[in-house]
Amino acid sequence: MKSQYLFTACFLVLLSCNNTTNPSTPVEISSTPSGIAAPINIPFNITAIYPHDTSAYTQGLEIFNGKFYEGTGDYINSSIRITEIQSGKVLQKHLMGSAEIFGEGITVFKDKIYQLTWKNHVINVYDSKNINQPIKTLNWPYEGWGITHNDAELIISDGSANIYFVKPEDGSIKTTKQITDNFGPVKSINELELIDGFIFANIYGSDYIIKIDPSNGHVVGNINLPGIIKQYAKGYQPDDEEVLNGIAWDSTSKKMYITGKRWPKIFEMTIN
Repeated sequence: MKSQYLFTACFLVLLSCNNTTNPSTPVEISSTPSGIAAPINIPFNITAIYPHDTSAYTQGLEIFNGKFYEGTGDYINSSIRITEIQSGKVLQKHLMGSAEIFGEGITVFKDKIYQLTWKNHVINVYDSKNINQPIKTLNWPYEGWGITHNDAELIISDGSANIYFVKPEDGSIKTTKQITDNFGPVKSINELELIDGFIFANIYGSDYIIKIDPSNGHVVGNINLPGIIKQYAKGYQPDDEEVLNGIAWDSTSKKMYITGKRWPKIFEMTIN
């Protein structure tokens, strides 16, 4: 359950190199120049707090058709589910986990839901109108962590400092960018969400969300969220694996939603 990454991912792990296993086909890695400006701190305001199912080991969070779509991990209990935003009530849930399958991030693209698996090298594809079983699967050469999309491509992270721009038809990689800030490569890139042309990503094991310019992979901003769940959920004591994970964006209201693995709360916020 990614626990082996927790301590190395504490804070921002800025000086590590990418150790991801090579895929069968080499891909182009775009270079990043030196002298990158330090990312700015992004102000935010919490506008509402909603309940969250504490059985959900959150890996991916989306807003679609006015509801939360959530991908969860944890062997056996991995799922894809639909919940009410304000009540946190689970409306539908498809259990897809087993002793071998561990669910990861999701994104909704052109009425299809794409759900990663951690080490199974498979992307499950669902019709958004029916989450009970995949309509097809795609092969994926790396670990699967976080996923979002632009107008034409899936965008996938694998826990390294790389993000991959991927054809949604067959899962093949078009380009790869290394995520870099003013100190160097930023590892443990996890959950992803595209917001107004920028990729927002949480760093696994930290209380930070970074803002990435997808044109060059540079980190241009940080959202600093240390201790947010302990501040607003009195008495909740997360264990080492119950970390920040889950970013959703409502393009209509311009609200961001964040949560964590088995957190009892989902936070609605505006960012500036």
